[in-house]
Amino acid sequence: MPLIVNTRIMDKHMTGVQRYTQEILERLSIPFRSVSPGSQFSAGIKGHTWEQLSLPFKVKKGELLWSPSNTGPLLVSHQVVTIHDIVPIDHPEWLSKKFAQWYQFLLPKLAKRCVHILTDSEFSKSRIIDALCVPEKKVTIAKVGVSDKYKPIGESVILQMKQELKLPETPYILSLGSLEPRKNLVTLLKAWKLAQPYIGDVKLVISGARGFQRVFGDCQDSFDDIPNVIYTGHVKDELLPALYSGALMFFYLSSYEGFGLPPLEAMACGAPVCVGNQTSVPEVVGKAGILVNPFDVDAVVDVMKTVISGELNTSLYREAGLQQAKRFGWDEVVAKTARVFDQYLEL
Repeated sequence: MPLIVNTRIMDKHMTGVQRYTQEILERLSIPFRSVSPGSQFSAGIKGHTWEQLSLPFKVKKGELLWSPSNTGPLLVSHQVVTIHDIVPIDHPEWLSKKFAQWYQFLLPKLAKRCVHILTDSEFSKSRIIDALCVPEKKVTIAKVGVSDKYKPIGESVILQMKQELKLPETPYILSLGSLEPRKNLVTLLKAWKLAQPYIGDVKLVISGARGFQRVFGDCQDSFDDIPNVIYTGHVKDELLPALYSGALMFFYLSSYEGFGLPPLEAMACGAPVCVGNQTSVPEVVGKAGILVNPFDVDAVVDVMKTVISGELNTSLYREAGLQQAKRFGWDEVVAKTARVFDQYLEL
């Protein structure tokens, strides 16, 4: 099989990048062979060592390698790389020093050495061209899609989801995503604290890992006593459509995204969305959601108050979100990706 796929990242929790890779591989008509080091060697320095020193010898002459997650072996030039974002270059302060330094070394060299780059948004394309100094013709946008399983779910299934996640049978506002500094959980929690006099029995549900100091900085303790917050931890994929569908509103105040898949999934499930107005997220949401400055706590409080009080006509946002989500199908993503592969498989 002339196409080889670097699937090192697939041995981790299912997040946006893993879902992107899985959705494409499930639909790709081009025969391919997956190569992975196994879960015990996939993460950290072991994973990078395997990728740089072992993976190149698994790619034969004439084969094309696809590395779908911001990284790939420098020894393989006949390679297509998906670069979702360049956070290590734009915001190294959000990452550990060693992690940032490695990607600051790797990304410019990989971008120049590979034959083509795939990315998810106009924002990411512009940053890749400017920061990594590659020609525009070398970068193709294939915007991420949303799976058919993300659709409005009935009340009985939502109730079962609440029971499994041990959520109360009360209304809730939702925030979901890998918790890291750029996801801006701090602003969301500050706003929720200020909104307490108006919330009634509504809860704030936050899904994702909790407790990393780099998420909250030095002020983690000040968020531990905020009432009416429920942390679910990582939520299984099969529960997500019901979790989105049951939300009064989905908040995603990220300050930096290469794409921003959770708001798209939320819209597809009929949840009204309130998102940050920076980087690529406006490309995803368009006019179908409420866009705010992600650091404007008062603006976020105002949205929370109008949603909880019923002043906001959420049905309009639900319908607009459903229509917007229909613009992002995986079949188109796969078709664009396959055309790039075909171009270099013929060489």
